Amino acid sequence: MTDRPYNVLFLCTANSARSILAEALLNHAGGGRFRAYSAGSYPAGEVHPLALALLASVGLPTEGLRSKSWDEFAAPGAPPLEFVVTVCDDAAGQLCPVWPGQPLTAHWGVADPARADGSDVQRAQAFRDALHVLQRRVQLLVSLPIATLDRMAVNHHLREIGAT
Repeated sequence: MTDRPYNVLFLCTANSARSILAEALLNHAGGGRFRAYSAGSYPAGEVHPLALALLASVGLPTEGLRSKSWDEFAAPGAPPLEFVVTVCDDAAGQLCPVWPGQPLTAHWGVADPARADGSDVQRAQAFRDALHVLQRRVQLLVSLPIATLDRMAVNHHLREIGAT
């Protein structure tokens, strides 16, 4: 598809937890083949502290992570996107901006750890659960032989990943 890194945008409503986790995971696991970004339809304005703490605890960098609007990626000068992946059901059902370049899209729904109730331990576990699901999906994406597949096959695999 391209000889530069594949740009992937992870979308969620608040862009404070799931999409941030996915961005950090893919930037780490992508080995230079992928460049991940995240955004939200109604950004919270800050990254959830438990998301940052979890990423730091597993050795993933957190600098530069911020809650931002998806409008940044539909504006002139935005990085060209190959893939747009929604990670929350709310964002999947919203009318998205028109993405320049017609990126492939998929939905990888993950329960929102930011909405978890219970003790601090239970809330932290909800974040670990979300990280685990996203980590598995990111590994499947990274393992795809994208350069050898046609666009339809890549789109099929990208959507199948969300069903795992």
